[in-house]
Amino acid sequence: MQKVLLPFFFFIFIACGEKKAPLEETSQKPPNIVLIFTDDQGYRDVGVFGANDIATPHLDQMATDGIKLTNYYAAQAVCSASRAGILTGCYPNRIGIHSAMMPNSKKGLHPSETTLAEMLQNQGYRTGIFGKWHLGDHPDFLPTKNGFDEWFGIPYSNDMWPLHPLQGPVFDFGPLPLYENEMVIDTLTDQSQLTTQITERGIDFIHRHKDKPFFLYVPHPQPHVPLFVSDKFKGKSDRGLYGDVIMEIDWSVGQILDALKVDGLEDNTLVMFTSDNGPWLAYGNHAGSALPFREGKGTAWEGGQREPFIARYPNKLPKGITLDVPVMAIDILPTIAEITDATLPEKTIDGKSVWKVFTGESDESPQEAYFFYYRVNELFGVRYGKWKLYFPHTYRSMNGQEPGKDGLPGEYKMIDLEAIELYDLEADKSETNNVAEEHPEVVEKIKLLANTMRSRLGDSLLGLEGAETREPGRIHSN
Repeated sequence: MQKVLLPFFFFIFIACGEKKAPLEETSQKPPNIVLIFTDDQGYRDVGVFGANDIATPHLDQMATDGIKLTNYYAAQAVCSASRAGILTGCYPNRIGIHSAMMPNSKKGLHPSETTLAEMLQNQGYRTGIFGKWHLGDHPDFLPTKNGFDEWFGIPYSNDMWPLHPLQGPVFDFGPLPLYENEMVIDTLTDQSQLTTQITERGIDFIHRHKDKPFFLYVPHPQPHVPLFVSDKFKGKSDRGLYGDVIMEIDWSVGQILDALKVDGLEDNTLVMFTSDNGPWLAYGNHAGSALPFREGKGTAWEGGQREPFIARYPNKLPKGITLDVPVMAIDILPTIAEITDATLPEKTIDGKSVWKVFTGESDESPQEAYFFYYRVNELFGVRYGKWKLYFPHTYRSMNGQEPGKDGLPGEYKMIDLEAIELYDLEADKSETNNVAEEHPEVVEKIKLLANTMRSRLGDSLLGLEGAETREPGRIHSN
């Protein structure tokens, strides 16, 4: 390909050109962004991803009108870490977030980090979160300190309340607070109306800000146990209470899409739908399904982090397209930065824009590999092209165990993975055939990539904490 050489004064012009006008002075209104984020929903819990016993007409139509990603990964297979990844564009351990934060935690998403909300707020967007936060309940860490103008919802998981089945023997939870911005307005004893309330608040936010660009974040507390559904969907699905809950979430998606249409915003709004991690398999009939993938929440196996992902943006994204390119939640922030012309965070992030993947311009991920950390800072696995490699580690499994039922959990067994295992995900989605011995060159390549990442983020399994390579102040506590 012939290179085009531009004169030197062209670069001077670009470097010294005028600053961009504020959003309100531009003639073209920037796109609105809507991110709908469920809790513990499995890959196969949407019709277009294989569910034949749960009706999800609105999500199915959204996929028909937009794109469906079949190799999308949550940032980690657990609540708080996953949310940190999608909101900051960082691997969660880079910013010291891991596991699921308990009430009264001394750690949280520090205000010095730049969230997706703050990035867009700096562009003149109105920002609102309606649902579950779970990135620190101390006043310094609440959503309103992390880029959101408005918040209605709960500060952590919906099972962190006195009605937990293990309250007493294991937990000592206080009342579950319901927040309006920074004020507790109620404590919940019944969550059956929460999905409806969150939806109504989100719709009201759209209507109030239809004349300005906005970022609407709807992190549903469901279908995390305990499962709650309103009377309008109770008993409607062929998969019991869990399916009823998913049907109500699908209804909520439809209500939000309708609100955008009523306000004439649908053509200028990117709407995304996904989940924070895979199903909580210990809860049996109150858990989702990740089939055909292996394991679920709390593991780095495909069932723990591969999630349904649907995006719709009329006239910008193709319609009815299935994309098999690997993408991770850390890529969402830089992708949105590209389409909104926003400035990326000053601190290092790990994500890269996948806009060209979304539009079909590229069939390759901009990331050479994706890294699957768990617990505090342990590198469990690496996705490289069609390959997935696992390092020796201990993981939990319900394989061979009696699952829970009707809201009570079964008991996991712990399994030691004693040697490196390699899987060809194109030929073996369920990760049943370890081909490490047949492909030693692939194993060595991935080990090199892993060691490079360990030099940046560490690996506590090997005694490599990585703190010396992190930017100052990236590990936060109150």
